[in-house]
Amino acid sequence: MLDIAEELHRWVEQGRDFAVATVVAVGGSAPRQPGAALAVDTDGTAIGSVSGGCVEGAVYELCQQALADGETVLERFGYSDEDAFAVGLTCGGIIDILVTPVRAADPARPVITAALEAAASGRPAALARVVAGPADLMGRALLIGTEPGSYDGGFGAHPELDRTIAAEAGAFLDAGRTGTLEIGEQGSRCGAPLTVLVESSVPPPRMIVFGAIDFASALVRIGKFLGYHVTVCDARPVFATKSRFPEADEIVVDWPHRYLERTEVDARTVLCVLTHDAKFDVPLLQLALRLPVAYVGAMGSRRTHLDRNKRLREVGVTDLELARLRSPIGLDLGARTPEETALSIASEIVANRRGGTGVSLTGAHTPIHHEPTSVPAGRIGSVA
Repeated sequence: MLDIAEELHRWVEQGRDFAVATVVAVGGSAPRQPGAALAVDTDGTAIGSVSGGCVEGAVYELCQQALADGETVLERFGYSDEDAFAVGLTCGGIIDILVTPVRAADPARPVITAALEAAASGRPAALARVVAGPADLMGRALLIGTEPGSYDGGFGAHPELDRTIAAEAGAFLDAGRTGTLEIGEQGSRCGAPLTVLVESSVPPPRMIVFGAIDFASALVRIGKFLGYHVTVCDARPVFATKSRFPEADEIVVDWPHRYLERTEVDARTVLCVLTHDAKFDVPLLQLALRLPVAYVGAMGSRRTHLDRNKRLREVGVTDLELARLRSPIGLDLGARTPEETALSIASEIVANRRGGTGVSLTGAHTPIHHEPTSVPAGRIGSVA
């Protein structure tokens, strides 16, 4: 539910009761990933989506029923020849949906409210809920923060269960990951198993664009569209201006390698080097290829690429480090304009992140949706 946290937080502040349906697990070619949510309030207003339209009507009715009876339920939707256009997924996939009422009297409401407030304000948080297990645990929630061992709420069964789930969910939060975990009812790996959904909400990942050129302007726009926090860095103040890059979150005037040395990056950060000038590229890439970031791409012709690799080897960059470099940057789309080139770069970033091949789906026998290797930009459910 944290993917629609801003809207739900407004509902909470307005004192509304609502029910929220959350995708717990998917199989096959399902349209939405775990964490995607649809919520319905007592007036019948709906926000969000769990299937892109296939089963929204049936899930809407489940939410209304949960508001009426106060029961948390787990429902599975899959393809059926008889009802493919009623409550089945026309894509042929399977989704499990957890429907939870969030009413004023519900014990989990304070915890869920705190999770929504954290996610809406951009603070890291993880929300854990029991998906499958004893009826008295369904509907309860645990909120995990970034401080080791810190959590609010609980499942009211065994203290060790709360501590174990908090520790496991903390690892999900560190990775910015949403998914399920299996754990024993008393917090151990033995005993009756529980299935717990952990939703992580983390600040948007970073895209740092080096080189304030016209191609960068188009890349900034598509980076924002994909949910990145976008920084443009260039050593030339006449080019690195807010008027040229109005959609960038941050404009930095500095030598690229100096800025990269002092700024924070993580395993979700993407670095796009568009300067194609050796005096900027070499010291920058020498550092970038040794950082634990998600993607490093550099613009330039194939001749520039060969010359740049030669210079990088001369300053001690190893072949293993060079293997991380995406150069020339982007996928082969035949791009010519800045906008087409930005699309080419963004396509490679998405393929790198999601494990895609970059080949046409027409005639291919590969899965349309790959198993997630990392989490998107921004909060769960957003595209990155």
